[in-house]
Amino acid sequence: MNSASIQKNLTLTAIGLLILAVGAAGGVWWTKRSSNMEPVATETAKSERKVLYWYDPMKPEAKFDKPGPSPFMDMQLVARYADEGGADTGALAVSTRASQSLGMRLATVLQQDISNMVEVAGVLQLSERDVSIVQARTGGFVERVYARAPGDVIAAGSPLADVTNPEWVGAQQEFLAVKTMGDAALTLAARQRLALLGMSPALIQRVDSSNRTIAVTTITAPGSGVISELAVRQGMSLSPGMTLARITGLGTVWLELAVPQAQASTLEIGQAVQARLTAAPETLLKGKVTSVLTETNPDTRTLRVRVEMPNPGQRLRAGMLATATLQSPTESVLLVPSDAVIRTGKRTLVYLAEDAGQYRPVDVQIGAERDGQLTIRQGLSAGQKVVASGQFLLDSEASVRGILPPSGTSSTPMNPPSSDMGKVSSYETRGVIEELDASNIKLHHEPVPALKWPAMTMGFKRAKELQSSGFKVGDTVQFQFRAVGDEYEVVALKGVKP
Repeated sequence: MNSASIQKNLTLTAIGLLILAVGAAGGVWWTKRSSNMEPVATETAKSERKVLYWYDPMKPEAKFDKPGPSPFMDMQLVARYADEGGADTGALAVSTRASQSLGMRLATVLQQDISNMVEVAGVLQLSERDVSIVQARTGGFVERVYARAPGDVIAAGSPLADVTNPEWVGAQQEFLAVKTMGDAALTLAARQRLALLGMSPALIQRVDSSNRTIAVTTITAPGSGVISELAVRQGMSLSPGMTLARITGLGTVWLELAVPQAQASTLEIGQAVQARLTAAPETLLKGKVTSVLTETNPDTRTLRVRVEMPNPGQRLRAGMLATATLQSPTESVLLVPSDAVIRTGKRTLVYLAEDAGQYRPVDVQIGAERDGQLTIRQGLSAGQKVVASGQFLLDSEASVRGILPPSGTSSTPMNPPSSDMGKVSSYETRGVIEELDASNIKLHHEPVPALKWPAMTMGFKRAKELQSSGFKVGDTVQFQFRAVGDEYEVVALKGVKP
């Protein structure tokens, strides 16, 4: 290779190196220029964002028209920008990716015709409405008792005991004596006296026909049924009004049911009931609700319900177990999954899915639960979409942003909350005293879950009775506080070990 070729190659190499150096220097300059411009653009965009109001993240429902320190916490107010949305529209915006990562699942509000069906256990009992009491009409003596015992089933007119009634014998003699006088009026009066003493028409007719007294009479059952009580024995003396027997009819029986109090709203007098005996499940019994007792069993929280059932052939016996089904009339109701409903203690709500990834909290009124679904009485319409999974994370974010259901929202003035805060109950946590004077105390306290507060340093007022409590800076205390007007006041202090 000659010297001219070598010189040419060196020249080309030098030109290439020069081009590379110029390119590298340009890249460095552009990078620095871009990095210097980015904060400027960011600050410009931020300064152009419209501020709606300022708020305290710990009390998002309170809105302020200018920045500054929070009247509730030892922190600065935070700006709410117009492009963030949510707080003023009453809805929370969630992107598709975020909803997928949260595992959010939607369910449709369904409208169905359902009838509340309650299946409960019960026990057959004798009807207390069909009871006959056998009493002695006059004084006397029991001459004979028939072979009866409690639990025996007897027919109407069955004899129970033969009784001698001395008073009746005397009245019968007077009647027969007056009768022989031939005075019709006196005879009628004497006959009526026999009836007033308790003699049956049949006995009076026998005395009148035979013209002789009848000393021994037979006491019979006034109706058919089972002997519940029997208190007559041979040789005993009787006094007027003494109870001799108690007979309960078997034409109808009661089925006593224990219905959960949650199902009380579905009970109606006259409601049809079907039942099957445990001993004879193939037999279907039908009856109707005759009464719902006014007291609830405090142990089982159930209501006593009486169902009256016919007892043909007297096959139903007291003490038999049965399973009854109570069915109410069909009604059209709205249904959502039970998991979709959030119960906070103060309200019951669901999150309604709207267009463009918006989720709005809605107060609802719920009814009975059945097969994993809750009845919605008020607040939703058929066809709407509600969040059935992940709604608790939505509710937590909505609480931080101050998004409330429509029924709980109102036009809040741009100033600190009023004395309504005084209605809030007291709260308790633990903290370390950082500052202390005659009427104020600053504490670095642990989280307060009831208010969704994280651990923080915060100033409190001191109640009058605590202004000379003897604590000092650095002490670890367990304290109780409450909201009073625009501030929080410590009402109880107790020293604890760190």
